[in-house]
Amino acid sequence: MNTTTKTSRARVRITLSLAGLLSLVLMWAVGVSVLKQDVSLATSFSPRETFESLYELIAQNQLTLHTLVSLKRVGVGLFFALVLGVPIGLAVGLSRTLETSTSSAFQFLRMISPLSWMPIAVMLFGIGDGPIYFLLTFAAIWPIILNTSAGVRQLDPKWLMLAQSLSATRSEVLFKVVLPGTLGHILTGLRLSIGIVWILLVPCEMLGVSSGLGYFVLDTRDRLAYSELMAVIVLIGALGFALDTAAQKLYQYWTHTKSAA
Repeated sequence: MNTTTKTSRARVRITLSLAGLLSLVLMWAVGVSVLKQDVSLATSFSPRETFESLYELIAQNQLTLHTLVSLKRVGVGLFFALVLGVPIGLAVGLSRTLETSTSSAFQFLRMISPLSWMPIAVMLFGIGDGPIYFLLTFAAIWPIILNTSAGVRQLDPKWLMLAQSLSATRSEVLFKVVLPGTLGHILTGLRLSIGIVWILLVPCEMLGVSSGLGYFVLDTRDRLAYSELMAVIVLIGALGFALDTAAQKLYQYWTHTKSAA
């Protein structure tokens, strides 16, 4: 495929994506215009009011701290999920016995809503960032474990046999064969975890903290600043979209590099 064709297809994808977003904003505006006949406050939720408030909040630097705090919490949660989830996933993928003994327990824990752990998290870690880190890590760890173990099981056995025939040590097999061979699955798990963590972040930041986008949502509700409330919701969606896109590009970069090699 030549460069011209790739550029043309990229432009088509961008155009279609923008058209989808514009359609969403149009449906939003139509919905508000219909509701305002019966709900007087509906006008405060209109796209015009929302984007004006978003511009003012950004221009006045009112969202910077909350955004950075939220991104920090997401980063810490994903870091702990990777540090714990990748080794567990590798161990489960390399051992059939361990896989059989842990599969039911992992599936059981995975199906428990992280939000149901809120009271216990507050009891254990108190008010502050501690329970948020715990809840985000708990939510993010399962896609990483499951995708990492699936990646190990899909490794070509010939790679492992070749490494053994070359008298490779266990650490060499792990870092030269297993990890590179499963990195694509790990990145897939990371992308899934980002989506879960970002959705969970807002209710977690309602646990008595005084910063973060979730806290700002509560603050705008209490102040009856509904246009600012919608502005923060739009910002949350935009940041989540950006994080998912970054994870997708990282995966595409890795697969492209791997295929080129």
